[in-house]
Amino acid sequence: MFHGIHDARRRPSCLNICLFAICAICAVVGESRGQAAEEGGDARRWNTTGSGSELEPFDLRTTDRLTGEWGGHRLALEDLGVRFKIKFMNHAMVNMRGGRETKNGFDTAGSYEVDLYLDLEKLDLIKGGEFWIRGKGTWGGDTSDFDQEKIGAFFKTNQDASGEQPIFVDKWHYKQQLLDDKLELRIGRMEPTKDLFDRSKIIGHEDKYFLNRMLVRNATLPSNKGLGLFVQWRFSDHAYLSAGAFDAHARDRQTNFNTAFHDEDEFRYYGELGCKPELPGERGGVSGHYRIGAWFDPTTKTQFFNDFGGRLPARRDSGDWGAYFGFDQMVWRENETSEDNQGISVAGRYGWADGDANRIEHFWAAAIQYTGLIPTREKDTLAFGVGQGIFSDGFRWVRPRVDRETVFELYYSIAVTPWLTISPDFQYVVNAGGLKGDPHAMVAALRFKMSL
Repeated sequence: MFHGIHDARRRPSCLNICLFAICAICAVVGESRGQAAEEGGDARRWNTTGSGSELEPFDLRTTDRLTGEWGGHRLALEDLGVRFKIKFMNHAMVNMRGGRETKNGFDTAGSYEVDLYLDLEKLDLIKGGEFWIRGKGTWGGDTSDFDQEKIGAFFKTNQDASGEQPIFVDKWHYKQQLLDDKLELRIGRMEPTKDLFDRSKIIGHEDKYFLNRMLVRNATLPSNKGLGLFVQWRFSDHAYLSAGAFDAHARDRQTNFNTAFHDEDEFRYYGELGCKPELPGERGGVSGHYRIGAWFDPTTKTQFFNDFGGRLPARRDSGDWGAYFGFDQMVWRENETSEDNQGISVAGRYGWADGDANRIEHFWAAAIQYTGLIPTREKDTLAFGVGQGIFSDGFRWVRPRVDRETVFELYYSIAVTPWLTISPDFQYVVNAGGLKGDPHAMVAALRFKMSL
């Protein structure tokens, strides 16, 4: 984060400048053809006309990935069961009004992810097996500094930003499908709340949808990544039951073998029951996702209570828990084609956690999304969401003025090309920091996402 424009150490890095320049140039090129994604033809980029198959010429405006198909080697590897996915993210954020400080209230940050998928069935190794691993790195300012110094917010205004970190192994898992794909097992280092439980296609990922932490995850669910086991039983075409156990002492950017299998081998438990109905609509079926779940944490935690200004000793107890529910629902489809996602969808979620051990006791969020609002812009998305975190009565003994923090967020995702998306984003944070009487803040952001 920039603390002053005269501090040379805080100026934008060459990498940030180059990425913004590339995005800007490609945006102009991509817009010259409008929504090129719909005109690109076969996403595999093979030309099967004539006597044989040959790779189509590389076209920056229609390719699914900026680096193309590597002369056909990428597609050949995918046919064998080896798939790479490389993604760059870059964000520019500014505090426009309110908060703690608007002077020099600018920050830029980004991340990159390298995913490797191994389809073990295609590789003739294990039927129904898959291995996946992600390497990740981040750069730019730490959003916690931006929020605390410029905004004063309790919840991160950019969930993706996390300071300067070289590439590290972020997540990995081995997945096995059994019983005609009705039973799924995963083991590895996973992220419970974004990848496995209370998942949402509208309020569920900072790379694709909203940026603010309140519109990405349920704030009452423990979200630590860690070694664990996940099981999902799809007992009907539209219903499932999920359960998982994850290392309760896991730490970021570590293998977690040292915490999962040494000293206190405590695990955090999750369970979820969900259904995915296909409801009738005016122009064909509209899909939904409804879920309810709970979690339990056996670790010992400090309890919040009235200690009369420190006169009473601290209390510690185990057995923390919480519950939640959420839904996603398409309410109107623009076209009758089921493969076309244009239309209006809504989402919501609520969570509760034990107020004696958690700062946030109640949490809720709701959003509405329109894909394809503008004619000829079928892949663009407009969305508006509201989220609120309500602090627990126990935590109010520690910070008497604390109450709640609320965010209103609006973004428009522009599919410039199949490999480049640009999203202007605006947030209005009410009671930034959650204290009664705290100033509100208006934050603007610009997100760039590239698939390489």
